[in-house]
Amino acid sequence: MPSSHVLRTLAAVVGVVVLTSSSAIAQAQNTGSSLVKGVSVEGITEYRLPNGLRVLLFPDKSKPQTTVNITYLVGSRQEGYGETGMAHLLEHMQFKGTPKHRHPSEEITQHGATFDATTSFDRTNFFETFTTADSSLAWALDLEADRMTNSFIAREDLDKEMPVVRNEFEKDENSPFVVTLKRVLGTAYLFHAYSHLPIGAQSDIENVPIERLQGFYHKHYQPDNAILMIAGTFDEQRALGLVQEKFGAIPRPTRVLDQTYTVEPTQDGERMATIRRTGNAQLIMSFYHIPAGTHPDFPAIDVLTRILGDPASGRLQKGLVETKKASAVQANNLQQHDPGGLFLAALLQKTQSIDSAEAALFNAATEIATTKPPTTEEVERAKTDVLKNFDLAPTNTGRFGLELSEWMAMGDWRLFFYHRDQVKKVTVQDVQRVASAYLKESNRTVGLFIPTEKPDRTEITAAPSVDSLLKGYKSDVVVATGESFDPSPTNIESRIHRSALKSGFRLALVPKKNRGEAVSAVVSLRIGNERALANRSMLPNLTAQMLMRGTKSLNRQQITDSLNKLKAKVTIAMASTGNVRATVETTRPNFAATLRLVGDMLRQPAFDQTEFEQAQREAITSVESQRGEPLMVGQITFAREIGRYEKGHPRYVPLPEEQIEGYKAATLADVRKFYTELYGASTGELAV
Repeated sequence: MPSSHVLRTLAAVVGVVVLTSSSAIAQAQNTGSSLVKGVSVEGITEYRLPNGLRVLLFPDKSKPQTTVNITYLVGSRQEGYGETGMAHLLEHMQFKGTPKHRHPSEEITQHGATFDATTSFDRTNFFETFTTADSSLAWALDLEADRMTNSFIAREDLDKEMPVVRNEFEKDENSPFVVTLKRVLGTAYLFHAYSHLPIGAQSDIENVPIERLQGFYHKHYQPDNAILMIAGTFDEQRALGLVQEKFGAIPRPTRVLDQTYTVEPTQDGERMATIRRTGNAQLIMSFYHIPAGTHPDFPAIDVLTRILGDPASGRLQKGLVETKKASAVQANNLQQHDPGGLFLAALLQKTQSIDSAEAALFNAATEIATTKPPTTEEVERAKTDVLKNFDLAPTNTGRFGLELSEWMAMGDWRLFFYHRDQVKKVTVQDVQRVASAYLKESNRTVGLFIPTEKPDRTEITAAPSVDSLLKGYKSDVVVATGESFDPSPTNIESRIHRSALKSGFRLALVPKKNRGEAVSAVVSLRIGNERALANRSMLPNLTAQMLMRGTKSLNRQQITDSLNKLKAKVTIAMASTGNVRATVETTRPNFAATLRLVGDMLRQPAFDQTEFEQAQREAITSVESQRGEPLMVGQITFAREIGRYEKGHPRYVPLPEEQIEGYKAATLADVRKFYTELYGASTGELAV
């Protein structure tokens, strides 16, 4: 698009906002067939247009930004034979322009906006975040309304974009975890579309007919299959007027959307998939079928998942990592529109026994379902962890649309709050019941088929309707609102309170009312100099990692429990050469206690031998598992080329083999000495 045309277009958009917004607002308020107000939950209000578009307004004056997020209820689940990856392809294609917006990416840059788009099993979403301005809001809504039905989806654009998507596919093929997950899903699901990841099959990506792609687009990317969310700082009435103006003219489609109806049959025996490829680490994964995300069992499944996978005190951590059978573990569940899965995974070094780790992985699932049921302490700790994330998610209005997209795809955005409330009610008996129901050998997919004479089959019951779940539902949570804030340098400077301790440690405090009383802080410690940091190899990284693994008064589990109770997220890591950084995210009532805990972690590290060995193994395995991946090779090669420092220099970029050697050579005594000699707060800062 010529620059002169861009300027004329932007001028026209601004003119429309100024001249016609008031009439559009009046139409939205006075026309019975226009926007209709619906339910409100915890600051979010829903409206509907006659064409079926659902609109969510989520005002948050504490953020000087506005986010426009549109979610389409279409993902890989709606793809048929030969169509895998089609929804993801269309995610890319919708950045190729419309007759009115020929270069969306350039427009996004011109408006200083950040953006992203994602495709999942059940939905696709697009969003833009920009500094609050009526003209930018009008532009973003106009862009999304136009590409909803007018995107080119042209053959020449597909020819250019297909190699980009194929490269994403090939990058995933270099990841042991992604490859294993693909094979496990393909084995666990015989008929359902959840058997493939949204990236799709390479042959489908390469050969999809443009007519079929266009048909998929015109069928699913319509107002009656979309939810628009506006979050952040904006004038609500003006926003409603703009929505009416931009989206109201789009007709409701006459076609009727097909409802997916494939039901995965009950699994009747353990299944196995074995993958043999080049690589530097071993991986074990076990997958168990579970109900849909709206099923009454799912809150207990969420808690069960955390009990198994908690990085500090989880059953997998204790049964595999602490016993040195594996280097890293995780547990996750797929909460989806249709019945999904709970999977457990363990990463191993080549020298570790895969048979021993596999037995331990299976044993952790079997014990919690039979001989070692969850304790009250485990259940309450897991619930606190789950609920912490629910409490913190709405405080980031810019990203909350992406979080709600998953719940929209399950049936209704209010399920986010409903599920949170149900988690609060989960009991030990609930967790034990779902563990016994789903963590069965006959319901497990690992990688090798094993005949079973008398299979113990698990029936997956249908989830109740969303209407029945939400009938009469009301939230009783009161959320603190934030203030309208001018982010100009002058205003920020007028609020900053600066001071310094006698040691030289500097403070910068910016008081501001945030939604949910959110507080953010960063502690930076400047350690050492070029000479002091020379020839230290991987010691700086290991030392920083050990600060999260226990203090002289609290072990690692107790630190995790304390942070969960304080609704706090804390990370401590090397931010750059000679700079240790602790980041803190919590709420105002918990900030003082959280800061005291962080201070204890920085000043009184325990440097436990067992924790050191675990950290050492995790670091080595992490490098080993990635050193053959093209992305890591490219990053290291590039960094070494632009920073040609001699080996031993603090800024020297070691090769993967040198990193592994450095980690193996380190001792706990080395870490203690490094900390004692170089750590201090005389040249540090705290910004809150």
